[in-house]
Amino acid sequence: MLRELAVQNLAVIEDVRVELDAGFGAWTGETGAGKSLLLGALGLLLGDRGSADLIRAGAEELRVSGRFEFARPEQKAAVEAILNDAIADAELVIARKLNRTGRSGAWINEQPVSIATLKKLGELLVDIHGQRESYSLLQPAYQLEVLDSFGKLTDLRKQYAAAADRLRESRRRHKTLSDARQARQRELALVRFEREELDTAQLQPNEAAELPKEREKLIHAQSLAAFAAGAAARLNDDDGSVLESLGRIHKEALHWSKFDADLATVAKRLEAVKVEVRDLADFCRDRSETYAADPERLDAIERRLQAIKKLEAKYQKPAGELIAYRATLDEREATLRKEEIELAGVERELHSIFAEVKSIAATLSKKRIAIAKKLAAEAQDHLADLQMGRAKLDVSLVTKSIGEDPLLVEIPSDGFDELEILLTANPGEPARPLRKVASGGELSRTMLALKTVLAAHDPVRTLVVFDEIDANVGGRLGDVLGRKLAALGRTHQVLCVTHLPQVASYASAHWSIRKRAGAKRTTTTIQPLTTDADRIEEIALMLRGESRSETTRKEAAEMLKAARAFTRKKDVG
Repeated sequence: MLRELAVQNLAVIEDVRVELDAGFGAWTGETGAGKSLLLGALGLLLGDRGSADLIRAGAEELRVSGRFEFARPEQKAAVEAILNDAIADAELVIARKLNRTGRSGAWINEQPVSIATLKKLGELLVDIHGQRESYSLLQPAYQLEVLDSFGKLTDLRKQYAAAADRLRESRRRHKTLSDARQARQRELALVRFEREELDTAQLQPNEAAELPKEREKLIHAQSLAAFAAGAAARLNDDDGSVLESLGRIHKEALHWSKFDADLATVAKRLEAVKVEVRDLADFCRDRSETYAADPERLDAIERRLQAIKKLEAKYQKPAGELIAYRATLDEREATLRKEEIELAGVERELHSIFAEVKSIAATLSKKRIAIAKKLAAEAQDHLADLQMGRAKLDVSLVTKSIGEDPLLVEIPSDGFDELEILLTANPGEPARPLRKVASGGELSRTMLALKTVLAAHDPVRTLVVFDEIDANVGGRLGDVLGRKLAALGRTHQVLCVTHLPQVASYASAHWSIRKRAGAKRTTTTIQPLTTDADRIEEIALMLRGESRSETTRKEAAEMLKAARAFTRKKDVG
C-alpha cells in the first residue's frame, strides 16, 4: 500500500506531504483546490509523461516521492521480478524529478531506473480510475488475468505458461539447428571427403623428413659406391694401403721395444689401429655394394613428396599436423551427425509439447467460459445497486484457432482465448466493449461493480484510485457508492477524490484539500481530518458550503454515524 506521498513544486502545490492508511480514504475540497493534481503526482511517480509546464512558477524542479509497503508476499515477488533484483526491506521508495529543461530522473530505493520501469511498476501496483484514465480493467489481457484469478485458474494458467515457455524454447532450438542445417550438411560432406583423402594418402610419422634423405642417396648412388669402394681399397686392398703401412710400422715398433719398453705401448696401440682400419675397410666395401641406382624408386619418392607437398599446401598444415588433424575428423563427423539426430528429436518434441499446450489451453477455455458467466452475473447485481439495473453486463470469450504447425503458430502468453467485457447500458442499445463505452459515469460505476466482485482476486494491485467517480451522481447513489468503496477498502487500499458527502462519510480516513491565496502566491494544502468534529465540519461544508449551519452539522453527524454503523455491521458480519 502507499504509505506516504510527498510533492514539491507541482503547479499550485509548493510542498505537500501526506501519510496514508489502509482501507478507504477520501480526499475532499472545493473545485480547483488541487485534489486531482495530487493524483497526477502519483501518476508521475508511476511513469506518466511529465512536462516542464507542470513545474510551479518560480521553481526550477518538480519532485515527487512515494513510500510503498508490501502488503502481500506475492506483491514483493512481482516487484522484484520487474526490477530483476531482490529487495531487502518490506518497502519501496520511489522518487521522480523533472526540471525546466525537460530532463527527468527516477529512482527506486535510491537506485536510478528508467521511466519505463516506473510505468511497469505503476501498472502492477496501482489501478487508477478517472474520467480520462486508461483503466487496467479495460485491457482485455488484464480482464483475462483477473478472470483466471476469480475462477481460481491461476495454477492451470501457470501450467499453460510453463508449457508455452518450453514450446518457445524448443522452437528456438529447432530454428538454431535448422538454420545451420545446410552449412552443417556441407561441413559433413567436407569432413567425409577430407577423411577419405587423408586415409588414401596414408601419411606416416616422420615420412616427410626421411624421404628427401632417401632421394638424395639415390641421386648420388654411383658416387657413393665409388667413394666407399675406393676407401676400402686405400685402407686395405691396394698395394701400399694404409693397413700394409701400419703392419710395417708395427713390426718396427716391436723390434725397437727390446731397447725401450715404452715402445711396446706404441706397438700395442698400432695393433688396435690395424684392427679398426681392417674393420673400417670391410664396412666401406660392404657399403659400396648397397649403393645402386634405382630410377623407379627415385620416381616413386618424387611423386610421394609432391603428393605430400600438395596436401600441406591445401590444408595449410605440415604433414605431421595432418596426421593429427585426421584423428579429429571422426569426432567432428560424430558431432555433426548428432546435431542432425538432435534436430529430428526436437521436431518430435515440438509436436509433443504443442499437443500439451493445446490440451491445457482447451481445459482453460472450458473453465473460463463457466467462470465468465458467473463473473458477469455477480457484477450485474452490483450494477443494480448503482442505479444501472437496466444495464446488462456480458462477457465475450472467443477461442482463437492458431493452426496446427508448431513452427508457424503464434504462441499466446495466456491461452488461446480473447476476452472482452461487454456493456449494454440501456435496453435496445447494442452491447459494446467496456473500452468503447463513451459515458464516464457509466464506465466508472461499471468499474466499481467489477472491482467489488474481483476485490479478493487481485493479490498484487492493492491500491485502487477513483478520481471523481461520483461525477454527475445524486446523493442517493452516492450513499451506495460509499458502501461499495468501503467494502472494497476491506481488501484494498482505496483513495477516492469525491464531491459527495455521502461518499466521504463512508471513508475510514479523510483528508481535506484546500487552496490558500497569500499576498503573492497560491498554495495547496492537504490536512488529515482526525477528529469527528473536523470530519463533521468538512461534510457540512460539502453539503451546504459556506452557508452551513448547526442543522447542517447535525445532518453531517447523522450521515457519519449511519455510515459507521453500516461499516461496523459489515465488519462484524
